Amino acid sequence: MTLGTKKDPPQISSAWVLGVGACLFLGVALCNAAPTPQMLPMQEQELKSMSLEQLGNIQVTTASKQPEEVWKTPAAIFVITAEDIQHSSATSLPELLRLVPGVQVSRLQSDGWAVGIRGFANQFSKGLLVMIDGRSVYTPLFEGVYWDVQDLPLQDIDRIELIRGPAGAVWGANAVNGVINIITKHARDTQGYSASALGGGQLDHFIGEAEAGWSPTPHLQASLFAKGFNRGPELNPGGNPYDHWHQERGGFRADWQPNRRDSLTATGQIYQGESGVENSVGHLDPPEQIVVDSYQPVSGGDILLRWDRTFSASSNFYLQAYFDRTNRGGPLGFEGRDTFDVEFVDHIGFLPRQDLIFGADARESPSYFIQTADALNFTPASLTDFLYGAFVQDQISLLPDRLAVVLGTKIEDNNYSGVGVEPSASFLWNPTANQTVWGSVSRALRIPGRLDRDVTILGVVSKAPPIILEIRGNPNFKPEVLISWQAGYRRLLTPKFYFDLALFHNQYDDLATYGNPPLVPSFPTEPYRYELLTATYANGAKGITDGLELAPDWKPSHWLDLRGTYSHLHMDLHGKAGFGNVAYITPNYQGSSPDDMATVQGFLTLPHGIEIDPDYRYMSALPTMKISRYQTADAHLAWKITKHIQLTADGRNLLQPSHVEFVGDNNNPVGIRRSLYAGIRWIP
Repeated sequence: MTLGTKKDPPQISSAWVLGVGACLFLGVALCNAAPTPQMLPMQEQELKSMSLEQLGNIQVTTASKQPEEVWKTPAAIFVITAEDIQHSSATSLPELLRLVPGVQVSRLQSDGWAVGIRGFANQFSKGLLVMIDGRSVYTPLFEGVYWDVQDLPLQDIDRIELIRGPAGAVWGANAVNGVINIITKHARDTQGYSASALGGGQLDHFIGEAEAGWSPTPHLQASLFAKGFNRGPELNPGGNPYDHWHQERGGFRADWQPNRRDSLTATGQIYQGESGVENSVGHLDPPEQIVVDSYQPVSGGDILLRWDRTFSASSNFYLQAYFDRTNRGGPLGFEGRDTFDVEFVDHIGFLPRQDLIFGADARESPSYFIQTADALNFTPASLTDFLYGAFVQDQISLLPDRLAVVLGTKIEDNNYSGVGVEPSASFLWNPTANQTVWGSVSRALRIPGRLDRDVTILGVVSKAPPIILEIRGNPNFKPEVLISWQAGYRRLLTPKFYFDLALFHNQYDDLATYGNPPLVPSFPTEPYRYELLTATYANGAKGITDGLELAPDWKPSHWLDLRGTYSHLHMDLHGKAGFGNVAYITPNYQGSSPDDMATVQGFLTLPHGIEIDPDYRYMSALPTMKISRYQTADAHLAWKITKHIQLTADGRNLLQPSHVEFVGDNNNPVGIRRSLYAGIRWIP
């Protein structure tokens, strides 16, 4: 769709998408697949040559904080591997999440995304717990994630584990609709020297990375990296290029194995940059509402230390601590925040028929806010957030290697809403080694933050007569509550065809709305007489969501891999008793998430070091934002011309000059451009 017109691009029906997907993926299940050759151990192979069975044996840690095979995980988990990232045209972390079932990634503008799992997508990804190596990047000020400052060299990512659905029994507060855990590579896997540079597109003007890894002793590995980028604006209304964006960062990782039982890890990074922003700023004296194009200076850094000790194949513990600092300014204010976090987890696996995991964590986060405009303020200006918790999880084996139940809960205390409990119960049935049936019921909480309780937002509705709108936080705002029922089935139907199916029924309560009545008038006389309309946040909505997610994978040969995803979501939210007039806000939940999403990916590894990786995605309409359904495609081409040099060419959003994906700053329908760029990489 070309911005500024109402003519939609050529579209295909969702039935057509599903029909092609069914023919492509389910048809092969009826074929007789040839037996696979004898497979080497996983550590001796490139990931791209692994069979689908071996990929199912990859160990993940996000579901229970301990390594377990995908086949043994009673959750809707999806893994983006390092090989997937290498074959992707993505240049940022959010873009890597686009091809996961049930995950909505909509670009707001050049430096902003709305990311949601099973609905509720918004600019700050409320209700999602996002971590990098177990370090939470959640901010209590706006209750979510600043996606523009979550970055690292993509080739340093070992995998990204995504849990769709709640995981509060293990991870606690805000692990409501999902968990995204970005896990970086061990320093031994980044040895030698590497460098890359790409650019040339309308969006990605330049991205440069350099890394050096070395091993001073056989038991100590270390690496350093530097990265910088300069990204241009998207197609903004009025042609204002306010979302130009640049950032620079550097970091390190060190891994030490002093003996066979212990391993120690230290990671850290610092960054600085500017993110473009457009704000509508309200001024009281004189009363006026003006649009300001500006930059948000951003800076910060973090350091993480971790100690792992292994007692046996089934018993171990880890102790992890990190410090994180973020600074963010802009036309509306400045926030500085420090976060201190420590966590201990113990795994006892030698009990008969039981696998017990328990742990405790503590986090304190002092912050301050400096008001620079009448339009936004937080009271008090300085506040220390805290979050203390403990969890326990017990997996009880009813039939060894076949049937188990998992019971667990986390109890947490925080400075906003006090003590909360998040229990979970699930079962896991493996009829065969390559087949999993699972189900669960769990409770999760999104705890309040400063935006819910401490904020004051002012806007000028009318200059003459002067009418001012005030939105206020509610000091009595309660946690939002989710009760989730899930079931899933994953199976290797043939050695070359795998699929994963998940179903869910979610029951939400105490969702954020405005109070009832929604607007309360008053008539202040200072600094002049005006009408003040006050809206206060409240827990005024409830409802259900239902859906399914399907992810088939067909690997007909060693040089071709075809994957697909399909997700369907139904939302039915409404006002609670006493909050009947909330129709103006609950559609923002429902109409901001697509009913249907679908993707198809191809991975082709050809002779002479050539790789071709196209992908297609479809998203249904977002009626609240007046965004039509759209389809688009990306493509990645790589050619390894020598042992150490690889050339790449990439295209994104290829099916139209631009299209709108979400409504961002000031309700601007920003057009996401078609982009072409090329790169070169030195490989050790």
